[in-house]
Amino acid sequence: MIDRLEKEVDMLERHLQVLRMVIENEPIGIVKMSNETGYPHHKVRYSLRVLEEENLIEPSSQGAITTERTHEFVDELDEKLDDTVEKLGSMRIDDAAEVEN
Repeated sequence: MIDRLEKEVDMLERHLQVLRMVIENEPIGIVKMSNETGYPHHKVRYSLRVLEEENLIEPSSQGAITTERTHEFVDELDEKLDDTVEKLGSMRIDDAAEVEN
């Protein structure tokens, strides 16, 4: 049950790492991102496609670049992550009453 969540978190981490690289190095291409992150080209390409679908980046002839939406997303990201961490923390079973056997 938790395996799917872990996979999603890993994928989100990769997407955000790719986004961070675009923000810091725009324009930047797949080969450079793959070399610097160690992710295979197909995983970088997938992350770029997801980010493009979210209107966070767009392609250019020199590589991926940010959009007007990028900075708004980044500004809201920390708060959304904090809310999610808090929600996950409230799901802990060890904080609940002892389970009777």
